[in-house]
Order: sequence, then C-alpha cells, then structure tokens
Amino acid sequence: MKKIYLSLLLLCCCTAAAWSQQAKYVFYFIGDGMGLNQVNTTEFYLASIKGNLGIEPLCFGNFPYTTFATSYSASSDVTDSAAGGTALATGVKTKNGIIGMNADTIAVSSIAQWAKNSGKHVGVCTTVSIDHETPAVFYAHQPNRNMYNEIGHDLAISDYEFFGGSDFLKPIGKDNVDLHKLCEENGYTWAWGYEEGKAKWKTANKLILTQTKEEAAQKLNQNNIPYAIDRNEKSLTLAQIVETGINVLTKDKKGFFFMIEGGMIDHACHADDAATTIKETIDMDEAVKVAYEFYKKHPKETLIVVTADHETGGMVPGNGRYELNLQALQYQTCSVDACTEKFKELRESKRRVRWEEAKELLSKCYGLFTKVPVNWRDEADLHSIFEDTFSRGARVDNWYGSNERIATAGMDLLNRIAMVSWASDAHSDGYIPVFAIGAGAEMFHGRLNNIDIPIITAKAAGYKK
Repeated sequence: MKKIYLSLLLLCCCTAAAWSQQAKYVFYFIGDGMGLNQVNTTEFYLASIKGNLGIEPLCFGNFPYTTFATSYSASSDVTDSAAGGTALATGVKTKNGIIGMNADTIAVSSIAQWAKNSGKHVGVCTTVSIDHETPAVFYAHQPNRNMYNEIGHDLAISDYEFFGGSDFLKPIGKDNVDLHKLCEENGYTWAWGYEEGKAKWKTANKLILTQTKEEAAQKLNQNNIPYAIDRNEKSLTLAQIVETGINVLTKDKKGFFFMIEGGMIDHACHADDAATTIKETIDMDEAVKVAYEFYKKHPKETLIVVTADHETGGMVPGNGRYELNLQALQYQTCSVDACTEKFKELRESKRRVRWEEAKELLSKCYGLFTKVPVNWRDEADLHSIFEDTFSRGARVDNWYGSNERIATAGMDLLNRIAMVSWASDAHSDGYIPVFAIGAGAEMFHGRLNNIDIPIITAKAAGYKK
C-alpha cells in the first residue's frame, strides 16, 4: 500500500512539474528573409559602430537555446514566403505559392488555430500588410498567395483577438464587399495608429491596429509600415504593435499565442540594401525586447521563439578582403527606395540636374563624398550612371519595386565600401536561425527542418490540434 501511495505521489509530482513547464504565453517571431548572415552582419555592425571587433549580440542573440533549420519547400529547394510560412505555421510542407494548404491544396490548420482550439487568445502582426504571405498562413487557406481579397475574407472570420500591421492590399474584391466593414461586422474594432490603439484596446473585444491613414497615404507606405531607417516620430513601429497586442491578449489569464513578423527585412534584402536590412533586423529585436520584458515577469510560463521563413539575397559580411568596414553603413540615412523618391523629386523640380546636385543627394542619403571617401574611379562610374539615369531614365528592378539606377549605384558602392556582398536579389536555400528562451525552449536543439519548429512550440505549450 505504501509503495502504491508513493508511486501515485511521484506520478502526481511529475505531472504537476510537466504542467508547470508548459508555455502559457508564446511569442513566435519570424524575420522574413532573415538568414544566419543577416543576424551575424547586424551583430558585427553593432560592434563596429562602437569601435569594437567581433559582435554586439542582439537581445535574441543571447537566448540560451540556438540552432538552425532547413527551409526547402515541397516544390523547390528554394522556398518562397508562402510555402516557408506555411511550414512554420502548420508543420506541413507545401508548394511555393500556396497559403495554409498542403501540396494537394487541402487546407491544414495552423499553430495559431491549435492555440485557439486550446482556449488561448491569438494575435498575428507584421510590418507589412496583414494579408501578406507570412501573417496569412496563420489564418488563411488559399491556393495562391496573390489572392489577397480572399485572404482578407479569411482574416475577417478567423475570430483571432488581435491583428497588427499595414492595411489590406485589396480591401474590395469582385463581390464589392469592403473588408473593413466585414471585419467590423465580425466584432473587430479598427485602430488607425498607435495613439488610437492605446485608446481603444481596453474596450475592444477584438482589435486590428494599422498605421494612420495619413502615413498610409504616402507612396512608400501604402503597402507596408515604413522602413525603420525612413520612419518619423509619428510612424507606427513593430514594438508598439507588440505592446498593444500584449495588452489585448492579456485581458484575462487564458494565455496566448502571438505571431510577430519582421516583414520588411525581406524587402530590404530583395533590394540588396545592407544598411536598411540591418536597421530592420534591429527593429525586430526592439520588438523582441518588449516580449523579453514580459518574459522576465512570467519566466516559467513564457516561451519566446525567434526564427525565419527563408534567407533572402545571399547576404555575406565580407567581399574577399580579410576585413570588414561595416561602420560605413551608419551614414546611410534612408532606404534605396526613399533615395529614389528624392532623385525623382530633384528631377521634377528643374529642367536639368547638375552632377554636383546629384553628389549632394548621394551624400545626404549614403554619406558618400563627405563622411565616406569615394575614389576618382568610383566617382567617374557614378557620374556615368548619373548621366544614364537622367538622360534615359535608367532603373533597376527588384521583387518589390523599381529604383533609379543612380540611387541603386550609390547604395551598391556603399555596400562595397562596407564590404558586404550579395549573391542575388532573390531567396536562397541558406539555413534559417532558431533562437529560444523560456518554457520548453530546451527542446530546440540539433539541426531542424522548418516544419519541426511549430510542432515543438505546440508541444511546449500543450496545444491540441
């Protein structure tokens, strides 16, 4: 009898211990396009601007459990964001271009839905549009990533408690239904900007937070929140979105699953814009810090996972010489997209633009000629490209836009001086990083496949499919 009693007592203790280790609060960060070298380059940059060799770790770079994962899809060794995101959301491989469905286009549920089924609140946020690929895979099921209006319909009926990011890409479809009104009919409150978010979260049962209408009306901000490097004091930030989301998701003690995407890292990498990529990675880390402060208050109940859907651009800190000069990137004051707009404004302001005026603008945008020395050969090349740009309107296209050739050439020169290399302006099959801290974080070890990440996270949280 005594042995039976002791055995039952041991079983109860083990069960209680296992339960206490479950993650009640889950933060699931995804840096879109953020491969190992995006993290590495950022940490080298942070050390360099302090005059130090080596790295200055990001907040998530100090997490105790660190590994890496493969990211191939069901149709290619190089995934796109739809398939990469679906793998991270559902634990299922799918073909490039598919949202929340398997390779046979059969809908599969996501970890966000598993959390919902387990009685948790759910939040999904990003720095791009709320119907973009990575946020979409957590609530939508569509055979084509470009079906933005249909994806928006899926969001409206998801019943998740919080969404944050930029507005819908296609708010009105063939059925003439306004997705904003549809969301409101399904119990969502809209908040335009951080101040409205602070004013409305207490009374809203379900909240959608986007940037202000004034910010969204600006050309560079129509489809996403501005790059960190281009923001002003009124711009919505990912950290503010996370702060608001935590407030919404913790109105009671049910617990939550919160997916947070640094979506503009990928955009910067598609443009091969090193300084903007670094600033976006730092910006996501600022949002991680908000989650980390929450973790410090609930260390036994919180899990933070930081990963990526794929690598973009084949970014490498180094260009053949046994040194780096990353501190040069601190003098870039805007993205290549914003620099393009400045050159466009300069062209439209007068009939003929002189080279000295173009040099002044390259200095303002990239620090070239003033803070970053430029030799005569590179200046001659830039002058030739300037003539080509202003005589023929030469441009350089990338996945998310088209930039004036002179703006791209100035950025490329700064990259070269900083000794950052790019293999392409598209995705690669480079490893993706995985960082974890908190309840269940020890389960992230060894080389992983991207489909392992949501499965491990769900196990740590005790979610039921």
